[in-house]
Amino acid sequence: MGVARRARDLAAGAAGAVTARRHLLPARLDRALDVAKWARTPWTADACDVPTLVSPRSGRPARVLVGPANFAGQGLAWASALDRAGVPAVCWAFAADPRFRFGADHRAPLTAVHRASRAYQRRVFDRVVETVEAVVIEAGRPLFGRLHGYDPVAEAHALQAHGVRVALLWHGTDIRVPSVHAATHPDSPFGTADARTRSLEAVALRNRRRAAAFDGPVLVSTPDLLPVWPGARWCPVIVDADTWSSDEPLLARDRPLVVHAPSNRALKGTDLVERAVGTLEGEGLLTYREVAGVPADEVRDLYRGADVVLDQFRLGIYGVAACEAMAAGRVVVSQVDAQVRAEVAATGHALPVRDTAPDGLEATLRDVVTDRARARELAARGPAFVRALHDGRRSASVLVDALGLEAPADR
Repeated sequence: MGVARRARDLAAGAAGAVTARRHLLPARLDRALDVAKWARTPWTADACDVPTLVSPRSGRPARVLVGPANFAGQGLAWASALDRAGVPAVCWAFAADPRFRFGADHRAPLTAVHRASRAYQRRVFDRVVETVEAVVIEAGRPLFGRLHGYDPVAEAHALQAHGVRVALLWHGTDIRVPSVHAATHPDSPFGTADARTRSLEAVALRNRRRAAAFDGPVLVSTPDLLPVWPGARWCPVIVDADTWSSDEPLLARDRPLVVHAPSNRALKGTDLVERAVGTLEGEGLLTYREVAGVPADEVRDLYRGADVVLDQFRLGIYGVAACEAMAAGRVVVSQVDAQVRAEVAATGHALPVRDTAPDGLEATLRDVVTDRARARELAARGPAFVRALHDGRRSASVLVDALGLEAPADR
């Protein structure tokens, strides 16, 4: 091994060690590391104009800006829900990986945003405070690049100083501490402190340290996160039930079609799924299909034609994928914590997901194949459940109330 390579390896190892402990660094040094990181990337020419602050759905100036994560397209879904409630809103999305660019009112590569000039970022900030009443900052990610040291909470304070209301909104791994999850969930995907888990731990702890200095409303997209940040409010994920609805007969095949479309195999517990369905498929009881990394339209077609959708078996949650499968009227099997079911029940609705522990998945699928009438009854409740909690009305109401906005009088 040459001297240069050894030097690079040592530098990479040192950088990794620092990254895994950034939550322990003083805030000023932490911000300086972000500045140094982006200083190494190629310079980006400024855009000709600032991102749109006019809702393309209503044509009216936005009262609310949501961004910049837009995970699973939810930033746009929340902005659209606000529009339907009479509150014009826009969604900005900054993506590091173009493969995960969901639709948004404004999209930009992360490097273009973070490497734009300070003067341009000031123009963007000034236009925002001149236009909107409120900003929802997602996932602890900055909207204005270097202007406030790549620190979203510093951005929140600057916005509040100009009279703009701000909420922080968390999606999951951005605020969930892996070591805490592993201590309370025997099948947690974070049971092994590998490099990926250590990185997620550092991200969550860093976000929590920053968020502790924020004095505004905090929102979470799934109910499992409510205990993670006491005092947070649940802003449900949104799914278009009509788009996902299906008239395919359910459990009419001799061998039901069981599907699994993991966005992340480790987090979803795909290894546990494969272990259970392998035996059943070998016995000729079902047909199993697994897909990953395919376009959303293909996943939608797969769910709509399936009999059973296997969601996740390590986190204890339900999210966008489960809602999509419920909207399609499919039998959804997953492992959902009692706390999550209790939060849902508090809304007056029961979660129509067949609950099973990972070691009980094989038995649960045998029961679905055997007692098809019971399984059909559960699945039939899915579309109405999604329309009641996840069509955007409840989410818009939570956002309007949390941000202290005045709702239109005619709504």
